[in-house]
Amino acid sequence: MIEAKMRAGGVTGATIGAFLAAVEKVAAGERGQIPEATIEPVAELPALASLPPAGPESGALLNQLAVIKLNGGLGTGMGLDRAKSLIRVKGEDTFLDFIAKQILRLRTQSGAPQLAFYLMDSFSTQADTLAYLQKYPSLAIDGELDFLQSKVPKLAAATLQPVTWPASPEMEWCPPGHGDLYPSLLGCGLLARLLARGIKYLFVSNSDNLGATVDLRLLNHFAASGDSFLMEVATRTAADRKGGHLARRRTDGRLLLRESAQCPAADDAQFQDITRHRFFNTNNLWIRLDHLQAELEKRGGVLPLALITNTKTVDPRDAASPKVIQIESAMGAAIECFAQTGAVVVPRNRFAPVKTTADLLALRSDAYVLTEDYLLVLDPSRHGQPPVIDLDNKYYKLLPDFEAAFPHGAPSLVNCESLKVTGKKIFPAGLVLEGKVAYSET
Repeated sequence: MIEAKMRAGGVTGATIGAFLAAVEKVAAGERGQIPEATIEPVAELPALASLPPAGPESGALLNQLAVIKLNGGLGTGMGLDRAKSLIRVKGEDTFLDFIAKQILRLRTQSGAPQLAFYLMDSFSTQADTLAYLQKYPSLAIDGELDFLQSKVPKLAAATLQPVTWPASPEMEWCPPGHGDLYPSLLGCGLLARLLARGIKYLFVSNSDNLGATVDLRLLNHFAASGDSFLMEVATRTAADRKGGHLARRRTDGRLLLRESAQCPAADDAQFQDITRHRFFNTNNLWIRLDHLQAELEKRGGVLPLALITNTKTVDPRDAASPKVIQIESAMGAAIECFAQTGAVVVPRNRFAPVKTTADLLALRSDAYVLTEDYLLVLDPSRHGQPPVIDLDNKYYKLLPDFEAAFPHGAPSLVNCESLKVTGKKIFPAGLVLEGKVAYSET
């Protein structure tokens, strides 16, 4: 039933194979748990700052590079029903504008006019995204700009068969997580086309992380290492205690990624110990495409990614609707699928995703400045420390409410250490906030 439903839904054979393999594991009782006793902490890693500067070989390497941005998410967490990457970030420029301008400048400034660029869109984001990017006609190489992330069925918790929900059939499906990158690349034929063009390296990151740009030092390091897979990691802080971390498997010494859903409850204290597990995945990944193809061929087109299982209701808004299991995977989990992998510690400015309107307010303010390379970086006077912003979720979580609260744009925050807003407020034009600021309105 699962395969028949997926084929009827237009899902590619590669994604079907990966999903069926995951369902078999779940049926056998696996839930993707990674106990503390099976792993060791990662003690030391090279830092980006220690890597040698890029040399004259960088242009040649760039012509062997493809850049993919994951662009399947809607801005539902901010109350939107369109691609999150269409949110305005600075001035009139959206995430997509910044990404496009960065790629076009890299092509012209680095001697790599054929630098390949693609978006992994979802069925929900593709139309809006491609329509918007028509303003950059030279962005696509050979007329190809994106490929589609797939979808997988929600499974009835009791039977592990596809759930039916006639009241809203689209709720019978869910995204498979960004681990779907690999079967989607294979299934749409893009992996084969890239290799045929002589492209050996892939850099992939999230579209809402404008800090994830092509760094030539990392590209050179990755190419010279011979590794199949390189993960950019950052040092965990107290704010990252509940996020996934890098570890090393005891049995074979391979690096792996452990997410919170994969940690047994008994090991939670060690999972959250940032002095023990020091590094988290930024989701900025470098992959050798020829090695990826070889691994997929060896494994029948399926990478055995660690499971992430979530028990929910088929209608997330209706707690009384049937319970379902959603099976997902993370693309960073592929680090354990290769014999030779590595990781590099990068500064926090390479991990700046916009998850909330508070993140967006910081980027829109003068605490961040725009470089000639179309990068948004902290004003040098802030010495690498962004303002700490806490906006009342009741009034500012949704983007329309947030926009209404700041009708004249963001206040000046370049000299603001922290901003906490409780209650509803309309912020006036020309507002300058400095030091620690707290508003409480009723």
